[in-house]
Amino acid sequence: MTKLILNFNSKQSKSIKNPKNFLGGKGANLSEMGRMGLPVPPGFTISTKVCEIFYKDKKKLNKNLISQIKKELKNIEKDVSKKFGDLKNPLLLSVRSGARVSMPGMMDTILNLGLNDKTVKALALKTSNGRFAKDSYRRFIQMYGNVVMGVESYHFEELIENYKLTKGVLLDTDLDESDWDGLIEDFKRTVKEKTKKEFPQDVFQQLFGAISAVFLSWESNRAKVYRKLNQIPAEWGTAVNVQSMVFGNMGDDCATGVVFTRNPSDGSNEIYGEYLINAQGEDVVAGTRTPQYITKKARKNAKVDEPSMEESLPKVFKELKKILKKLEKHYKDMQDVEFTVENNKLWMLQTRSGKRTAKSAVKIAVDMVKEKLISKKEAVLRIDPNSLDTLLHPTLDEKSTINVIAHGLPASPGAASGKVVFTSEEAERLTSMMQDTILVRVETSPEDIQGMHAAKGILTARGGMTSHAAVVARGMGRPCVSGSSEIDINYEMKTFKTPSMEIKEGDVITIDGSTGRIISGSVATVKPEISGDFSKIMTWADSFRKLNIRTNSETPKDTKTAKDFGAEGIGLCRTEHMFFDEERILSVREMILSKTKEDRSIALNKLLPHQKKDFVEIFKIMSGLPVTVRLLDPPLHEFLPRTDKEINEVANIVNLPVKEVESRIDELYEQNPMLGHRGCRLGISFPEIYEMQCKAIFEALIALKKEKIKSAFPEIMIPLVSTEAEIKIMKDLVIRIASEVQKEHKIKIDFMVGTMIELPRAAIKANDIAKHAEFFSFGTNDLTQTTFGISRDDSGKFLNDYLDNKIFSIDPFISIDDGVGDLIKIAVEKGKSQNKNIKLGICGEHGGDPNSILFCSKVGLNYVSCSPYRVPVARLSAAQSEILKKTESK
Repeated sequence: MTKLILNFNSKQSKSIKNPKNFLGGKGANLSEMGRMGLPVPPGFTISTKVCEIFYKDKKKLNKNLISQIKKELKNIEKDVSKKFGDLKNPLLLSVRSGARVSMPGMMDTILNLGLNDKTVKALALKTSNGRFAKDSYRRFIQMYGNVVMGVESYHFEELIENYKLTKGVLLDTDLDESDWDGLIEDFKRTVKEKTKKEFPQDVFQQLFGAISAVFLSWESNRAKVYRKLNQIPAEWGTAVNVQSMVFGNMGDDCATGVVFTRNPSDGSNEIYGEYLINAQGEDVVAGTRTPQYITKKARKNAKVDEPSMEESLPKVFKELKKILKKLEKHYKDMQDVEFTVENNKLWMLQTRSGKRTAKSAVKIAVDMVKEKLISKKEAVLRIDPNSLDTLLHPTLDEKSTINVIAHGLPASPGAASGKVVFTSEEAERLTSMMQDTILVRVETSPEDIQGMHAAKGILTARGGMTSHAAVVARGMGRPCVSGSSEIDINYEMKTFKTPSMEIKEGDVITIDGSTGRIISGSVATVKPEISGDFSKIMTWADSFRKLNIRTNSETPKDTKTAKDFGAEGIGLCRTEHMFFDEERILSVREMILSKTKEDRSIALNKLLPHQKKDFVEIFKIMSGLPVTVRLLDPPLHEFLPRTDKEINEVANIVNLPVKEVESRIDELYEQNPMLGHRGCRLGISFPEIYEMQCKAIFEALIALKKEKIKSAFPEIMIPLVSTEAEIKIMKDLVIRIASEVQKEHKIKIDFMVGTMIELPRAAIKANDIAKHAEFFSFGTNDLTQTTFGISRDDSGKFLNDYLDNKIFSIDPFISIDDGVGDLIKIAVEKGKSQNKNIKLGICGEHGGDPNSILFCSKVGLNYVSCSPYRVPVARLSAAQSEILKKTESK
């Protein structure tokens, strides 16, 4: 049976199949470094399995675990010839977390554990360094008081600052032994005042309190948020590492630091890091002292005088450099290393794969292939597909001064500054005057499409990550912050309030769609550099993937962007988005409000040339590639006039009294429009709408043929089908119009007819529907909505509660849920049983999600379709899916 607690030197850790899953990343790497013969302070790992037991045992360590911990402690005592709690030569410990994947700063650490009023004197005598011993004790009280006993850190920091002011010194290192004596008493008094408990003097009470605190920090708010953002399962838990202390704060021949084997910002192959003389680890990261550079070159580039580690500790630096090379060669990846120097002896405290920017990840992967460290397959697997977003969109220049006034959801990446506008008209007006705008709405509707296109960015008070605003913004490559409950919009006054200020129309704000920040004023942005390395990675990815990658697009600009990013066709061309142009919307409204077929036909004839022109441009750009055109899908009420001015305009055009127009608007009102008169149901009630759209598609093809221009291949998609009869009626309509157009022009047209599977019944009855469909495109946004009975526009109000209660591990609108996945599998199997050549793809927002792409690859789809700026993400994800699939099958 596997032991639950393992010494770093345990031979058993070598035989564990997935050491990181059991020992956590930190524990597995400490064990590995020890086996490599590197200088690692002795210690042991309390496994992730114990975290599970701890939570089952009502957040307590049971007797069996306590006895195993004490047993392992004896092994450390033996290794270092010190005793825990001893009054002559005390052993001090560090207690640190260690999740499977690195979660920097999210969980708790306690250093110098084992110090109390008696052992601090023993340490002072043993080291002949009273100042160091007392500095270590005050640090321990501060960390333990905060992490285990819940005393806010600022209470301790204020006391230190006051001492320094009284003495007239700037740095902690300027305080002497007697100062620390006074502060130790003050710290203990603060703990007593804030917790009504004495600071624990029993070293075992300290140890078990610290271990429990690290396990508890797995469920802290910050850890939960981090897990949610990075899709880390809550059930993984954390390990705890208990290690003998080594000291970087004993004097000038001691130091502590953090170093990367390569530059994590730009990927250059140079040691990158910081260190401090006479300090402990948290001093480097906490910012209480300004760290110094590791290398002489970095110091010179930064034009600073404080000596680098290479200059102040040359022998140790040389040894560190050698170890860094060894670690990178061993792990075949850029490493993030923590070290301590105690009396000129180097100790390695941690190594892990370093966090890096997308730009850096791409460069490092390509360089490591050149260096023959990794294969092209490994290089492709190294890049987080989601991180590519930051390469493709402008980002904020973080060197600028930033005043964050509110937060929302990071719905579409990138950053933009502009004048606040509250209407699409104003966005278009200012854009025509070459002024940048941010469109601010409570929520957006399809009618805002022009304003969204005109604006540099979109901010909404309501809606989630897959709301209309988010979906459309991502498609357009516009930054978007959605669902900001911190802003209160007043359309009448043309203002919105945040917790800290009021913003008026015309004021300039900046939104950061990558983090959800809303910022006052203009902030400089940095344009992405699509480097040669990026192209190289994408070429390698394309050589491994089998899934085709298409885009969701309906404008020539977006279509060209997607094609430049490598799209192999259009998987969803939403024809309704073409109707919202100012010139066309009146004809659409005229068509909807018409009471007779003849009147509707007059309005539709006005729309026909516009639709045809759109298709000509898109088919020309996607030359030789497939384009899936979805016939009109949304409920008609979305196109209706809302303001008095709009109602009057329409009344004049249709030559009806205003009251009659208002009455017709009331007639079209629906309680639940998403389940109402939309999709193919419109085609059944008003076939002339679909006839016009089909005619526009076929006439566009013929126009290009006449000009001898190679066209795209159209796939006509019938939306919201749930029965065999619906698809049959609609397919007959498409074929009839094609025959009429071919006969009129005496030119043959090639096309396909298929449907969108977005309703559970359609998935279950896919074998019947496949009798009349040449392709299925899974509309996973609506399929998720209708499977769960959850409105994606309203789900933001309660989805967080579901995530917190572990009902969902991830928002089902972001990544395909297994229940929705089962419906897709059923439809795939039944569709293929009826028509073995049926083409299969997805066009919902999940088409740009790496986990969903892995699912699509496994289930046997031919393509995924996503917004233009997600095309490279999907290409890389599809390649990774194929590589992983082959690895799993071996």
